[in-house]
Amino acid sequence: MTKLVLIFGVIAGLICGSMFFILHPEDGQMDFSRGALYGYLTMAIALSTIFFAVKQYRDKYNDGVINFGKSFMIGLYITLIAGLIYILCWEIYYTNYASDFGDQYVTYLESELATQGLTSEAIETQLSDTRQMMESYSNSRLMRLGLTSMEIVPVGLLISLISALVFGVWLKKKEPLVV
Repeated sequence: MTKLVLIFGVIAGLICGSMFFILHPEDGQMDFSRGALYGYLTMAIALSTIFFAVKQYRDKYNDGVINFGKSFMIGLYITLIAGLIYILCWEIYYTNYASDFGDQYVTYLESELATQGLTSEAIETQLSDTRQMMESYSNSRLMRLGLTSMEIVPVGLLISLISALVFGVWLKKKEPLVV
């Protein structure tokens, strides 16, 4: 199981992590309006490897039978491996290409709030907490690691749960009859 989890976890992590570099804008200005959509869609596609890993483990290594717990654990391990790679890729990307991420994000939010017709006082009130958080984000690697992990881990947990339900409960193969 270790080899299977490592292979599928690394594949998922590299797919997720490579998207930072593939979608890097030439002018350095990030597209926050579609960035989350692209990011979570990429994570969902990459972490769909969990389905393939669980099915392969069930069919190839476990005589066609797998329970909910084992299915979920395979998904969890893949999620953790993919998450570590994702975090590492983000740190590399952040350090080399996006050290102004917080400033760009605050500027984006400010322009979004301005298009809603808010006064400058209302905009400043709404942005004060965001500015503080982005300053902490920029200055604390630990906070950055925590927030980055909170992007990918919930997606992986959801896909792990779904795959465990699919293979461990709904598509559960019956024990082979021994005659």
